[in-house]
Amino acid sequence: MQRYFAIGDIHGCLDKLLSLLRRIDIDWAKDTVVFMGDYIDRGPASKEVVETVLGLRGRHDRVVCLMGNHEQMFLNWLEGREEQLFLANGGRSTLRSYGIATDAVDREARVPPAHLEFFRSLLPFYETQTHLFVHAGVRPGLPLEIQDPYDLVWIRHEFFLADHGMQKTVVFGHTPFTGGPFVGEKIIGIDTGAVYGGTLTCLELPAMRFHQV
Repeated sequence: MQRYFAIGDIHGCLDKLLSLLRRIDIDWAKDTVVFMGDYIDRGPASKEVVETVLGLRGRHDRVVCLMGNHEQMFLNWLEGREEQLFLANGGRSTLRSYGIATDAVDREARVPPAHLEFFRSLLPFYETQTHLFVHAGVRPGLPLEIQDPYDLVWIRHEFFLADHGMQKTVVFGHTPFTGGPFVGEKIIGIDTGAVYGGTLTCLELPAMRFHQV
């Protein structure tokens, strides 16, 4: 049976990521692992988290990496756009991790080329026959092919407090939930606030089993 493991927002929490990976019995040759985005910002080890995920993706074919709003903000900052938005949302922790000053020039040159390519290669979503994996959610009532990329990494209450209208169950991160994952009708939220002292959560499908550290 094909198994899927979706890992929620890491936000630079390397210790929790490594502990979670040790805890889960993943068959890397057969199982698919989906990282839900927000690898960076706020936590202390953004660069190391990216290096770890990059290593996994380099060694295993079934590793899927989604774009989060924090990666998009970092890419924008590197291009000199929406700088204060990035810094106000935990970006200074990422810059410290990479050894980059907030007023640095030639910013892209200060990021390892493999990491820059990683950020630019992140997927907007990932689908199986039964599930849609997306960082933030979808705009209710719109088919996937015309969803706004901004909504896919930023939407919140308009998505999970409404009937999204998708035939598939939507697995998402982005919005941290206290007390455990959010499970509703054809909707599963797995950001449980690891960087805020909560747990880092992995959803195993089709068993519908949660692994947490």
